[in-house]
Amino acid sequence: MSPEDVQAGANRWRQRYEASRLRDADFTTLSGAEVEPVYGPPAGDPVTGFERIGWPGEYPFTRGLHASGYRGKPWTVRQFAGFGNARQTNERYKLILAGGGAGLSVAFDMPTLMGRDSDDPRALGEVGHCGVAIDSAADMEALFDGIPLDRVTTSMTISGPAVPIFAMYVAAAERQGADPTALDGTLQTDIYKEYIAQKEWLFPPEPHLRLIGDLMEHTVAHMPRYKPISVSGYHIREAGSTAAQELAFTLADGFAYVELGLARGLDVDVFAPGLTFFFDAHIDFFEEIAKFRAARRIWARWMRDRYGARTERAQWLRFHTQTAGVSLTAQQPDNNVVRTAIEALAAVLGGTNSLHTNALDEVLALPSDHAAKVALRTQLVLLEETGVANVADPLGGSWYVEAETDRLEAEVEAIFARIEALGSDGTIASGILAGIEEGWFTAEIGDAAFRYAQALERGAKKIVGVNAYRDADEAELEILRIPHEVEEGQVKALAERRAARDQGAVDRALERLGEAASGTANLVPPILEAARAEATLGEICGTLRALWGEWRETPRF
Repeated sequence: MSPEDVQAGANRWRQRYEASRLRDADFTTLSGAEVEPVYGPPAGDPVTGFERIGWPGEYPFTRGLHASGYRGKPWTVRQFAGFGNARQTNERYKLILAGGGAGLSVAFDMPTLMGRDSDDPRALGEVGHCGVAIDSAADMEALFDGIPLDRVTTSMTISGPAVPIFAMYVAAAERQGADPTALDGTLQTDIYKEYIAQKEWLFPPEPHLRLIGDLMEHTVAHMPRYKPISVSGYHIREAGSTAAQELAFTLADGFAYVELGLARGLDVDVFAPGLTFFFDAHIDFFEEIAKFRAARRIWARWMRDRYGARTERAQWLRFHTQTAGVSLTAQQPDNNVVRTAIEALAAVLGGTNSLHTNALDEVLALPSDHAAKVALRTQLVLLEETGVANVADPLGGSWYVEAETDRLEAEVEAIFARIEALGSDGTIASGILAGIEEGWFTAEIGDAAFRYAQALERGAKKIVGVNAYRDADEAELEILRIPHEVEEGQVKALAERRAARDQGAVDRALERLGEAASGTANLVPPILEAARAEATLGEICGTLRALWGEWRETPRF
């Protein structure tokens, strides 16, 4: 790029920056020196390939979505939490918000994730253990008691039964007196990554995709601020993928949802801003920073050139990041605080829009109050004490970081070509469905995980406290345990709720849902009706299971 073009970009950036609203903060070093909001090549210097780096707030958004970086708005401090029953989790949420959290992220227990009620025989021993138990809209109401849903953004990490859970969330907001059109939050709803990595699906792929398309149509028409899909690479990485695989599989899933929206006749410039992403921040510091930068660049280019997105908002890749749970160790768990801080810093330097930091004891159990507070304060130390929020993309132009960004982009494009080749019609969606049915994604991730395990066994890769610097004696860590009384109480409350509700209204709502599911009508309105009538998650999902059946993946060895 010529010096004149570089300078023209700098001038455009300056205009955008000066029009930005900045937060009230001190943008100086600890010694009091003023720092610029962004740094680039010296005036008059030609820079080869600078169009791939660019300026913050400008296509291809390698350096961030906003000209002001975190000077305008810091990342959202969002802690993932949920355990026991709704009232117990509600207390943790209020602790998070009082301690500096700006958003909530709901962790659900395994029965909820699988669309089962707490009194289902398959739920025995699992209620409230890996997240909060939600059986009906009454639980959702208790979960957010005293937390105004029209003023707090909420992320819900659930995919298989995402639409019924969404309906219960809307019902709870209505009971608070909130206008659903004002709700601003995120629902994961990413069924592709369930088939690829996490394995928490309910039905075969096609019915799930119908539900997702229905939800996209509903939110575009009735809840324009709400983000109906958070395309998740986190679980792909936690399953053992490489950074390039995480990025490629996740972005490909996102493109497939874009194709779904287009097939529904939706305007890409209207629905694409409702797609968000969820990435893993692993321990390889510079690779992770480069991964986030490459993600924005790839997404913007594909959205513009392949899918015809014209507006910047439709080309933006907005993402949440969680530090790597798989990097935490049961041995010497205090070291996990260091790991989490490094991973969080990588996410921030990569320009994440929101962030969750794992607690030191999460490798063993749900976080204790103390560990959760340390994790939360890790983000606040980064934001308030380190100066990393003063400069947009401070590592932009680093030879190493730019080379890593380019490497990951090239590897990702090669994986896209392989996915497209799996399909039959040239679409990304066709390739993903074929890869799921053939077990290709599972095999690719399994091979990557096996190679890493071999490197650990050889000692080529080291983990402090595991295969290096081990201690003979370690003190036992006190962890949060969920007593069986929580399950007993949840089952009892569910029985009382069933006895008190208008059973006729529930039966009529479920019958209308079954009729709609047998046809082609949008399923969100009848699911909302069922949720408002206090139909349970298991009843709603059971109605759909009876029509659509269940799905079992193809074995791959």
